[in-house]
Amino acid sequence: MPTANLTREKIELNDGLDSIVVVQAISQIPGGRTLDVSGLAANVESVKSGHVLVIDTKTKAVSPLGITEGVYDTLPTGKKYYGVLKASVLKRDPRAAIITAGQINVAASPAPVTDAIKAGLPLIQWLYE
Repeated sequence: MPTANLTREKIELNDGLDSIVVVQAISQIPGGRTLDVSGLAANVESVKSGHVLVIDTKTKAVSPLGITEGVYDTLPTGKKYYGVLKASVLKRDPRAAIITAGQINVAASPAPVTDAIKAGLPLIQWLYE
């Protein structure tokens, strides 16, 4: 299971889109989750707000859905859609607030949202495509 260091150094992580990607958060995972970021490329330093998250149906580990060449990957076997990352997180400190119902500004999201993602997260309204 992923872990996080609870002592935090002060770092500003802001690309200017966090404040506009989440239009409205109606429901969230209480207490959030620590993301499994082991599948991210070595050169990736953060996961951006609005990123689609998936959960492993066996281990219950939550991870960012992969993005290849600017497009979300298809849902891997053994995983299901879980929610959307509320605010950007550093790879080295992946404690995440996760939205399960609300409105997301797709124009500010990390990648275009597919029909499969929309079907998998029916309580999310995808705006401004």
